[in-house]
Amino acid sequence: MLKRRAPRVITTGFLLAVTVSGLAACRTSPNVAAYVGDSQVTVTELRSAVDERLTDEAVAAFAETDEETFTRRVLSLLVQEEVYAEAAERYDVRVDDDDVRARIDELLGDDDPAEVFGQLAQQGIGREDVFENVRQQLVRRQIAEAEGEAEGLTDEALRARYGEVREDLAQVSFGYITVPDQATADAVLAQLTAAPDSYPAVAAQYPGATTLPALEPRGPEELPGVLAEGIAAAAPNTGFTTAVPEAGGVVVTFVEGPVYPSFEEVRPQLENEASEAVQEAGNRRVEAVREDLGVTVNPRFGVLEDGRLVAADGGVVDILGDEDPVAAPAE
Repeated sequence: MLKRRAPRVITTGFLLAVTVSGLAACRTSPNVAAYVGDSQVTVTELRSAVDERLTDEAVAAFAETDEETFTRRVLSLLVQEEVYAEAAERYDVRVDDDDVRARIDELLGDDDPAEVFGQLAQQGIGREDVFENVRQQLVRRQIAEAEGEAEGLTDEALRARYGEVREDLAQVSFGYITVPDQATADAVLAQLTAAPDSYPAVAAQYPGATTLPALEPRGPEELPGVLAEGIAAAAPNTGFTTAVPEAGGVVVTFVEGPVYPSFEEVRPQLENEASEAVQEAGNRRVEAVREDLGVTVNPRFGVLEDGRLVAADGGVVDILGDEDPVAAPAE
């Protein structure tokens, strides 16, 4: 459901999914952290990937709170990279670095990159992980497009969706002016009804905290409680008066009528809504590739519970220690 004024949270587009499905605890070697089909993520590669991320002080501070959990997260991300590389090859899609940078710029919008990446780093998410996460978003989208599952993103589909939700996005344009007495209120309301464009000039004659200097569009949930019922019932370019002693007199409410955001104004929301369905379609395709490949994790690094790589009961204390104990396959 589209919202009238949904606040933009830039980090949402960058949050990482670290779920790794399809993991099994078998076929292990002491030097291999995980198998992805015929490919491997070696312990050396995992250690190097962890060390690289720890060069960011904020990421290092996050990792320090639970080093083993952080290591498992990095392993999950490395496994995902292998799966997505295979999915891209199978569906013959290509996402180059320029595509990723352009998408990141789009997600950032007017936000300060340093601030956004700083927030993510505090959650243990480094720039390289953001880059790969966005690449995977684009891979999912291209796979969905290749399989004819991205029709919702066409201009025609977006405009059709706009037509469906337009009424839900309606706001009402109104204003209120507080005057000293009922006689003045009646005169002001008559003036506004006869000449709606005069509202700013009339409001300027009665300035104060309980006078809006110009008409404002607001959603139903944003209307002043004492005036909401009257505003909802008023016909366009009409109004009503309400005695509000605590406001210092009589409030003249003028209702211009319903207003609607244009298609272009809500297009980003429409695209985000459609993109969710496209991403889901692409994700189903990637999950099928993952299942077909078969992913095996060395039990030394954890076990799969509810789709997440977690510590095994009684597991090794230092999973990236100097010694590499041989992990026996789980039965």
